[in-house]
Amino acid sequence: MTAVKTSATIRYTAMRLGIFAGCFVVVAGLVQVGALPKGLGDSNFIWVLLLALVISAPLSLVLLRKQRDEMSAQLVTKVDGAKAKLEANRSQEDGATQ
Repeated sequence: MTAVKTSATIRYTAMRLGIFAGCFVVVAGLVQVGALPKGLGDSNFIWVLLLALVISAPLSLVLLRKQRDEMSAQLVTKVDGAKAKLEANRSQEDGATQ
C-alpha cells in the first residue's frame, strides 16, 4: 500500500482553519462566561468571529511557519514546471513556423 502525500497547501489550509476554529471556540466560551465583553445587540456572533480572526492570524503566522515554507516550496516547483512547459511549447511553435 502506497502512502499518498497530501498537498502542502491543503495541509496548511486545514491547519489554519483548525487554529481559527479553536480560537473561535475559546473566544465564544470566554464571551459566554463573561470574561470578554459581549457584542452590542445581536452582533455577538460577528464580534466573536472577528475576535477569533484577529487572534488566530498571528498564531498561524508563528505556529505554521514550517508548513508555510513547505507550501511555498511546493508552489515554486509547480510554477517553475508550468513556466518550463510554456517555454517548451513556445519553442515548438517557433520551430514549426519557420
